Amino acid sequence: MIRKTVPNVAEALSGIKDNMTFMLGGFGLCGIPENAIAELVQSNIKGLTCVSNNAGVDDFGLGLLLQKKQIKKMISSYVGENDEFERQMLSGELEVELIPQGTLAERCRAAQGGFPAFYTPAGYGTEVAEGKETREFNGKMYVLEHAFKADFAFVKAWKGDEAGNLIFKGTARNFNPCMCGAAKITVAEVEELVPAGTLDPDQIHVPGIFVQRIFQGNHYEKRIEQRTVRKKQ
Repeated sequence: MIRKTVPNVAEALSGIKDNMTFMLGGFGLCGIPENAIAELVQSNIKGLTCVSNNAGVDDFGLGLLLQKKQIKKMISSYVGENDEFERQMLSGELEVELIPQGTLAERCRAAQGGFPAFYTPAGYGTEVAEGKETREFNGKMYVLEHAFKADFAFVKAWKGDEAGNLIFKGTARNFNPCMCGAAKITVAEVEELVPAGTLDPDQIHVPGIFVQRIFQGNHYEKRIEQRTVRKKQ
């Protein structure tokens, strides 16, 4: 059995350089690779292109990289709760490609499965389709979208084993599974790392073949963007 474990986040991110393209799992602040993002911030690398559903908030998640102007381009489905993201986009400091959320997921899956491109009806007749090939199938128009090409994919799972098999928990699953194997190197950080053979095969969401490096993360904050609580009785 191939052991893919690395002792810490620094070794897990070995090989990162300026001007690379990264995929980062998560939705808002849910299921984001907190340890990997913190290490990227400390590395001070710049000129990054980041593929992520959105960019966290001003002081957490990808917002930390935006604050230090480490990101050159964001490929996302929406701006979300990040005021700095919005400011940089409107001022022209940050290049932004906003695409339909389903298309974002499918471009990840296409890269994961080795498909160079696919047709989707999403975005036809809008700015999304400008400059792209379109084609009619069965009386309906479709837009040609290409698979992402990324150097690293950083994902976060609840539990994993030494062979790279991953289990996600609840909504923290989100974009993480479709980014596994969608880049040249997939790095998974997990809350609990167990020996190979420990996980129930029927519970595994992503098999280890899609993961090159895995490590046990720590100090997860798991912040909530909009906390709503019941009034005291």
